[in-house]
Amino acid sequence: MKTYWNTNGGLKALNEWQPGCWIQVTCPTEDDQRELEERFHIPDYFLSDISDTDERARYEYDDGWMLIILRIPHVKEIRSRTPYTTLPLGIIHKRDVTITVCYYETNMMIDFISYQQKRGAGFTDYVDMTFRLFLSSAVWYLKRLKQISTLIDRAKHNLDHDVNNESLIGLSRLQDSLTYFMTSIRGNENLLAKLKFKLQVDELDADLIEDVNIEMTQARETASIYSSILESTMDTYSSIINNNMNTVMRTLTSVSIIMMFPTLIASLFGMNLINGMEEWHFGFPIALIISVVVSGLTWYFLRHRRLL
Repeated sequence: MKTYWNTNGGLKALNEWQPGCWIQVTCPTEDDQRELEERFHIPDYFLSDISDTDERARYEYDDGWMLIILRIPHVKEIRSRTPYTTLPLGIIHKRDVTITVCYYETNMMIDFISYQQKRGAGFTDYVDMTFRLFLSSAVWYLKRLKQISTLIDRAKHNLDHDVNNESLIGLSRLQDSLTYFMTSIRGNENLLAKLKFKLQVDELDADLIEDVNIEMTQARETASIYSSILESTMDTYSSIINNNMNTVMRTLTSVSIIMMFPTLIASLFGMNLINGMEEWHFGFPIALIISVVVSGLTWYFLRHRRLL
């Protein structure tokens, strides 16, 4: 899907491209890609790099074109190994052509458009738009981290009542998501530090960059804190599981020891040898009493030693 936006004095949708407008491309089709390459002469490998979900945050120049790849947060609609992940957002610029390309529809871009329309100020230039996209991504990282924190608390509440595999797997998936978040945020911070000296930054842009730095630092530290909490939680429940397993194994071993003595006594008196109790009327009851007494003494000993 391709949308043309007039960025002067607020965001207004246009029916066709005009010089200086912003072209937003979301989930591009083959026709969209062909038009970008043939009409605007964008290097084809730019689009290929943006389509790679593992592409790192970076920038590069080619024949006057500037490509900026920003990592933005994304929530997968279907169950997956990593419910919260990050995606590349491409910002392509040359003279009066500014294009953003994302191969997935994200809540961040929808909210970005809505907020800028309410703001009603538009963008002074593509540099201003670029840094506002950085700011929006940092804000959305914080929003997603709050959601992850809620999921962590919910999983911990469930584990407090019952240590089950589903909750543990859920925590593991959140740990993977936090790893993606921290890596992407650090990449965005490094990219921002480089762009400050590569783009034509004015005084207003400098203030915006400071706001972006604050939000990104907060997002990175928050993700790091949640990751540490989650790692500690996983270790704690792993220790609880191991302790419960040790308790079960200890109990089973103690029961096996207790049951061993009646079996031993029955085996001794049941041997095909003369023991003086073959013809005695009380032979079997005495053997049974001996088994019970020995088992009782063994149980008392193990209980006293806290082995049972």
